Amino acid sequence: MLKNFLPGEYVKNIFDISPLKLKERGVKGIITDLDNTLVEWDRPDATPALIDWFKEMKRNGIKVTIVSNNVEKRVKAFSEPLDIPFIFQARKPFGRAFRRAAREMELPKNEVVVIGDQLLTDVLGGNRSGFHTILVVPVASTDGFFTRINRKIERNIMRSLKRKGWIQWEE
Repeated sequence: MLKNFLPGEYVKNIFDISPLKLKERGVKGIITDLDNTLVEWDRPDATPALIDWFKEMKRNGIKVTIVSNNVEKRVKAFSEPLDIPFIFQARKPFGRAFRRAAREMELPKNEVVVIGDQLLTDVLGGNRSGFHTILVVPVASTDGFFTRINRKIERNIMRSLKRKGWIQWEE
């Protein structure tokens, strides 16, 4: 059970994920969380650097879909100006939205990675659905109410993973 919370990879931020490295591994699609993965949870728009990252993925033939537990208004307002497909109120960690995103990208699971900042939603959901997962450090030091609760639980899970020797990176 605990291994379901273990990400396949851990990186400092989204910009440490390059299209060339993804392509070398046969990855053609990204399912990514929005809040505190791509931008701060209270930032309405993409940063210029993030816009460039999306463009670089597109230039390299890597499809991106945003899958968020947030409401339609938030996810749509962020995604539509960037012309990025999205799924809102995804109910992560349940797998339905992950499978739908891969299906809409017309890609098999082994060609898609899931990127997110939370073990309890992104990593657990991605792992249970059979995707390679990449955990990123949250871009903001603050969180919404429910995410603060999740973070406390995640700290305990991280300690357990560390005690078992399953993670070696620094927090």
